Amino acid sequence: MFTSGSRGNANLIYFLYIVAPVFFQTLALIGVVMAYLGKGKGDALIENHYRNQINIFWKMLLYCVISSLLTFILIGVLLFLAALVWYIVRIVKGMQALSAGEMVENPGSWLL
Repeated sequence: MFTSGSRGNANLIYFLYIVAPVFFQTLALIGVVMAYLGKGKGDALIENHYRNQINIFWKMLLYCVISSLLTFILIGVLLFLAALVWYIVRIVKGMQALSAGEMVENPGSWLL
């Protein structure tokens, strides 16, 4: 098993996030709990990725709630698709940075 605060644990969380839409976001919930539990136990690189993962979770949840509310005026579906693209891009960028041993640029950003 990966120790919280390890690179393997951060990779596992990114993997859980990427497959989460297939499993109705249950795996994303597990991933964010793992990120919160690992926070404060790793070096600066891992902490940066945990912060990125936590931000991805909460922002995607907010985007989903907003797009659900806007579905009634037919713009919610487009907003959800845009949010899904944002979600996937943020995860892929995070995975690439982690595998290269780099920090995520602007982990708190609302943009790509």
